[in-house]
Amino acid sequence: MNSPEEYAAIWEAARPMQVRTYAGTRNIRELARMYEDTINIAWHALSLWWFSEIDGRGPNTVEKNLKEHMDTIKYIASVGKPYEANVPHHFAFRGSDDITYVVSDVIAAKAAKSLGVSDFIIQNMLNDPKYTWGVNDLAKTRATLHLVRELEDPGFRTYLQTRAGLNYLSHDPVKARKQLASVTALMDDIDPSNTKSPDIIHVVSYSEGYGLATPDVIDESIQVTRHALDSYRNLRRKGEVYDMSAHPEVMERTKYLIDGARTMLSAIDSSVDDPYTPEGLYKIFSSGFLPVPGMMYCREKFPHAVDWKTRVYQGRVDNYDGNEPISPMERAKHIKELISGGL
Repeated sequence: MNSPEEYAAIWEAARPMQVRTYAGTRNIRELARMYEDTINIAWHALSLWWFSEIDGRGPNTVEKNLKEHMDTIKYIASVGKPYEANVPHHFAFRGSDDITYVVSDVIAAKAAKSLGVSDFIIQNMLNDPKYTWGVNDLAKTRATLHLVRELEDPGFRTYLQTRAGLNYLSHDPVKARKQLASVTALMDDIDPSNTKSPDIIHVVSYSEGYGLATPDVIDESIQVTRHALDSYRNLRRKGEVYDMSAHPEVMERTKYLIDGARTMLSAIDSSVDDPYTPEGLYKIFSSGFLPVPGMMYCREKFPHAVDWKTRVYQGRVDNYDGNEPISPMERAKHIKELISGGL
């Protein structure tokens, strides 16, 4: 889109549907205001640390990006629109562990609430990384929901939005359609007793692995998603689907991720001044609370963020020291010592 007039034309053509678009990479508040004026945007989405110098997708430094995004969230709160933190999968794309995935979303939710946001969309990209086991995906999502929903009160409501993993879908169109259907079923296993969950499904086009989405591909992707959801729920009503609500391995991993995330969040709150401000969010990232060992850009600028080793083992991603996993307590202690030493 090249002008406000083009956005306005899209809104006119799309009526009576709601319309939304993604954020840009600079002058974020001004863009948000333009989205309000032209398409009455359904909800806003921001990535906080990302779409900046650290992923090569924007001109802002991390410091400037955080300041612009936090200022924009204040504006979003002022106009009463929902806000989506498009955050955790960016860490997973760059080699972070599963606890970091959960923690990053909780941090984003806390920051949003502190700025006055009333409606928070919990954006959850499954299959991320693509080697993740479905059982682990369910645990990550349930742990995130558990911790973010603890923040709910009459002035702060949350909504789950799920989507297929961008790196998950095959370059083979036939296989990709099957994958889109299967991950839709996985979405329904997050809270299988709740027919209204997930609140929002972000339909990723099955062509993601090999090419741009045409209108026909988008249309078919929506049809595949709706059919898979209806069919899976019909099988559940017949008792032909395994009940994942009390699956022992999901429950065990969910508890581990909740406990580990609480450990990291407690360490952040006790060692970072004003953690849910632009300066605090910068400190959280630069000190290594959100490890990104696979980050390609600015590695020398953020040595503590990249100085971690993670490994996929049995469909889970954890931090490792050699061949042994590092406990969240050990990680938190190490980072707190760095900060107390004058990091």
